[in-house]
Amino acid sequence: MLTVLSYPGTRGVRITWACEELGLDYEYQLVNLYKNEHKQPEFLKVTPMAKVPALIDGDLSLAESGAIVSYLADKAGRLIPNAGTPERGLYEQAMYFTLTELEQPLWTIAKHKFVYPEQQRIEKMQALGALEFESALKIFSKLLGDKPFILGDDFSVADVVAGHTLSWAQGFKLSLVHNNVEKYAKNVLARDALARARKREEDAKEKLDA
Repeated sequence: MLTVLSYPGTRGVRITWACEELGLDYEYQLVNLYKNEHKQPEFLKVTPMAKVPALIDGDLSLAESGAIVSYLADKAGRLIPNAGTPERGLYEQAMYFTLTELEQPLWTIAKHKFVYPEQQRIEKMQALGALEFESALKIFSKLLGDKPFILGDDFSVADVVAGHTLSWAQGFKLSLVHNNVEKYAKNVLARDALARARKREEDAKEKLDA
């Protein structure tokens, strides 16, 4: 069985969401970030990156949310185009753009909002992050066009990553500006699989807090 190591409110929901969409059985193992469990030797044996999410599948340990959801979709044979096809090329383009251009300004905001120690935060970096996100969002809107999903008519795990990234922006009170992006986000973030994934994570956290 797959084991997802994560904590609610992180990129780990991309993994639980993908598992729910793909109908994969998985165990959710909560890694308490507030107790620095992600920096302990036991977790570092899974991934030296010292961050969640991580995935264990037999002898394989895997980090990086984009890599994990692609692996899971390939494993299930669903929600991802076949390797070597033009559609797979467009999938990779969408994934890399989301992870390197659309998400990174949000990570800049997060780091200077609550991740870095207070004395290392630079308030102006939050404004810069918001500006860079706006520029990337304009490109995302063009890539999306009038399609219901980023690759066209069919939902893929690229939408898991893009949808989560847009929800992160909403959490920072950033406007999605473009009508097609707002419609896309509303549609993707209303999926039942995401609701199940979030409940699975919150149930694990409640057991920890009990």
